[in-house]
Amino acid sequence: MMKFKFKIKINPTRGFSTKINQDSFTNTPQSILSLTQRQLHKQPNHPIGILKSLIENSLPGYKHLTAPSPIVSTYKNFDQLEFPIDHPGRSLSDSYYLNKDTILRTHTSAHECDVFKSNTNKWLLTADVYRRDEIDSSHYPVFHQMEGACVWDDSNQNVESSIQDELNALHNSLTQSNIITHDETTLNNPNNPFQVSQRPSVAELTVKHLKLTLNLLVYNLFANIHHQHSSQPLQIRWIEAYFPWTGPSYELEVLWDGKWLELLGCGVMQQRTLQRADMPHKSGWAFGLGLERIAMVLFGIPDIRLFWSLDSRFLEQFEQGKITKFVPYSKYPPCIKDVSFWVDKPFHENDLYEIIREISQDLVESVECIDNFTHPKTNRHSLCYRINYRSMDKNLTNEQANEMHARIVHQLTQSFDIEIR
Repeated sequence: MMKFKFKIKINPTRGFSTKINQDSFTNTPQSILSLTQRQLHKQPNHPIGILKSLIENSLPGYKHLTAPSPIVSTYKNFDQLEFPIDHPGRSLSDSYYLNKDTILRTHTSAHECDVFKSNTNKWLLTADVYRRDEIDSSHYPVFHQMEGACVWDDSNQNVESSIQDELNALHNSLTQSNIITHDETTLNNPNNPFQVSQRPSVAELTVKHLKLTLNLLVYNLFANIHHQHSSQPLQIRWIEAYFPWTGPSYELEVLWDGKWLELLGCGVMQQRTLQRADMPHKSGWAFGLGLERIAMVLFGIPDIRLFWSLDSRFLEQFEQGKITKFVPYSKYPPCIKDVSFWVDKPFHENDLYEIIREISQDLVESVECIDNFTHPKTNRHSLCYRINYRSMDKNLTNEQANEMHARIVHQLTQSFDIEIR
């Protein structure tokens, strides 16, 4: 596992601690820490900020929240949300640890209990989140999530009639919409059951409220663009899912350009989470979505790195409150380099991606394993990775790519037990 030395630059508005002690879990490079200052979701003329506001405007009555520092405890990020101890999200290969007990949040749910403790029943919370991942046009180690939740008081004898009143209003809004909903789920499915601690009648109403609310949200986001190109109804689909923090759980997809596109995950809140938030008498639902995934579709942005561009040719194309199609301002040629090596001790690919990201500083468009070979006589294992160097904003010369590639190859040999071929 690679080790990174880092310094926290104090920013009181983000609540950074002045003391974070490194240990064997530390795997966060300075390049990732520097991105914690950008806060794209707070920029009203940026695609991420524009989409955030459009979603908030589509759900009236929900309080709008922004998470504080992305540095949270592993307890808040995992334990209080019922993550199993062996869940892959806890691994060093998937998450950015500052030390054993401290992490860059991997999802907005890390703040869920704190929000509920504030006695807020309907809310939307947006934050930058951090995960180690592959390198391609749709993955980046920092992205933005929005989480929403709606809870009600189960001890109120009128709770079911109150939910039903809201269901009627939501249903009336959707009957006027040109939308087709495909629902492949079943209530209280044995493989996706209601929680035993909840009344089935309330759980059933909760699921219906969740689905109608999110059906309307997706319609408000996608319908105008869809109907510019098609007279057919917008189509969405519900499927069964699993998440540690909800049960039952679902995913919602939209049919876009002939393919089903996953938009969000959601479900009925785990009652244990509400109990930890000192709200044992309440129940409800929650959802989480990635803003980049939706923004790339709505704004026609082909490469996720563009969201982080400071080039005015990108930034000046967007305006608060409007969804406008991105117009490419240039397409610089790629410089493709391969690195091939014998592997004497296995490593996680995310560690390789981290080295490439740290050295290239967003000048690598994609990384792909193009050969996986075991020698028939020596039984040695060989891998070959193709690295596509391409800048979004300027021409990258072959000489510059060669220099960068040499540094990457050198760092790979220093970090892993490999032999360059």
